[in-house]
Amino acid sequence: MLEMLTQFEMLAYILAGLLFILALAGLSQQKTANRGNKFGICGMALALVAVIVVTLAGNAEIAAQTAGLMVVGIAIGAAIGVWRAVKVQMTEMPQLVAMLHQFVGLAAVLVGFNSFFIEPGGHFQGAMNAYHLGEVGLAIFIGAVTFTGSIVAFLKLSAKISGKPLMIPGRNAINAIMVLVCLACIGWLINTTGVEAGLVPLIIITVVSLVLGAHLVLAIGGGDMPVVVSMLNSYSGWAAAMAGFTLGNDLLIITGSLVGSSGAYLSYIMCKGMNRSFASVILGGFGDGATAGGGEQKDYGTHTEITAEETAAALKAAKTVVITPGYGMAVAQAQFPVADLTRKLKERGVDVKFGIHPVAGRMPGHMNVLLAEAKVPYDAVFEMDEINDDFGEVDEVLVIGANDTVNPSALTEPGSPIAGMPVLKVWEANHVIAFKRSMGNAGYAGVVNPLFYNDNTDMLLGDAKGSVEAIIAAL
Repeated sequence: MLEMLTQFEMLAYILAGLLFILALAGLSQQKTANRGNKFGICGMALALVAVIVVTLAGNAEIAAQTAGLMVVGIAIGAAIGVWRAVKVQMTEMPQLVAMLHQFVGLAAVLVGFNSFFIEPGGHFQGAMNAYHLGEVGLAIFIGAVTFTGSIVAFLKLSAKISGKPLMIPGRNAINAIMVLVCLACIGWLINTTGVEAGLVPLIIITVVSLVLGAHLVLAIGGGDMPVVVSMLNSYSGWAAAMAGFTLGNDLLIITGSLVGSSGAYLSYIMCKGMNRSFASVILGGFGDGATAGGGEQKDYGTHTEITAEETAAALKAAKTVVITPGYGMAVAQAQFPVADLTRKLKERGVDVKFGIHPVAGRMPGHMNVLLAEAKVPYDAVFEMDEINDDFGEVDEVLVIGANDTVNPSALTEPGSPIAGMPVLKVWEANHVIAFKRSMGNAGYAGVVNPLFYNDNTDMLLGDAKGSVEAIIAAL
């Protein structure tokens, strides 16, 4: 019986691991993302079934004690998950993702402590005990950093605290000292025997790691939050992998490694899209409210405004239109009228495309998800690298709620805080219409955008959703 259960567990874990790999492959493209989600759901369901069956069937005493707890835990988790999935708005998805990351970090910490209190004096002896304690220390270190870092990211993304970086003097040295303290305490923990001896370094690791996680994200500016989300995704994966080592669970190791490595690579892609190194993001300082030109206020002249009716007339006369959305579109819930406007223009024979910057929104792929939700055709959505060379042949560009991702000062002003960041070159088009709630907001990175004062740019001020609906009515 035990041999059959072991074989079933191994087979289930292998199949679940393959399904998770297929899920990542599917999620790499919009057209296959739905299929990727289904693979991921099936893989997680299979993993849960395998764990429950093996746990309950392998030991009758454990089954009698824990079956009820398992049912209650799964029921509570499922109820909360379904409730949040139904209630959450797409604009709140970055906050939700950050919140979910903190649960992974907390789980790794709890698993580490549980394993620490159970195993000393148990079946781990000598070198194996030291190895096990090293696993516990790393799991709690990574998990605690992920936990508090994700809480701070959630608070920043939901605007419950300021998005500006916390600039403590010597903050990089403080972070380095905290990391060294944690590593030293892990070394201390490895060389202990018994709960009493190991509890002191373990508590130090936990407390210092919790502070480190919060301070790391507090020091990161609002403009870097898309990278922070993917970075925390990577951290949560490594925390899960360490929990897998602690529990001796192969599937957790596989899953955590997949999430950790893919999150790390995504962070690299995001940093490349912002022309920033991963180290510079971790060290913070971007998005601190500086104005263009390295903090020096510049006079870009006066802006010109346009009405919804005039915008409709310009779109009627256009042959090619490119829409570049930003987080302002998400906040205004304007994706649905934008999709309706796209359909109406296409019916008139206008070639309409979307240009998506890698860091548009508050998390990777945020704009793509919003447009998919509004049923915008996949073949009309292009990444920045695919469309950036075509703006010179575009009649009209609609910049809807975007700021930093279309800011020419990234290319023209070496002293700008976003200098060198790749941006959508919308100013090369014949005419640009920028949708903005008001001229007083300098954008999430706090950088003034000279695009709004160009001769070929007109501002359509007001709520983005209302403005697009007014354009549709005028059409």
